[in-house]
Amino acid sequence: MSKKVIVDASPLIGLALVEGLIWLPQIFGQVYVPESVKQEVLPGKSTPGEQALAHAFDSGRLTVWHESITPCLDIDLDAGETDCINIALSSPENYLLIMDERACRAVAKEYQLQVVGTAAVIGLAKQRGLIASARAAFEVLHRSDFRISATVINKILASVGE
Repeated sequence: MSKKVIVDASPLIGLALVEGLIWLPQIFGQVYVPESVKQEVLPGKSTPGEQALAHAFDSGRLTVWHESITPCLDIDLDAGETDCINIALSSPENYLLIMDERACRAVAKEYQLQVVGTAAVIGLAKQRGLIASARAAFEVLHRSDFRISATVINKILASVGE
């Protein structure tokens, strides 16, 4: 994929829970995370998925965005979500955002940014043969209280033949 991929906290946490951080570079190539998002997911509090996230940064699967971020708009989202959107706004046709929060996806779509979520990444992993079952990944997320709507899950499962 030729677009630069910027990922927010929620998908990172969800993918860490299903051992899916390894899929990101296999699906997208280099994946960037704003420093604000890194600070959000690696607070040092031993939260679920934190070790997998730390390993993904240490191994280079996730790359911290080190370029300056121009505040293209001031929006009422958290710092990580705002940084992700502001990075993409610098050149909308060149970025893909991975975000789950409904409000930030709505803002991104309002600015015609390309956005996918955790569910879509799971679907892509299944399509590429990286996992045997998307349904099993969704079940792990459900047991962990990570929420994705049943409509979205059913759409992804149908698209991958499960």
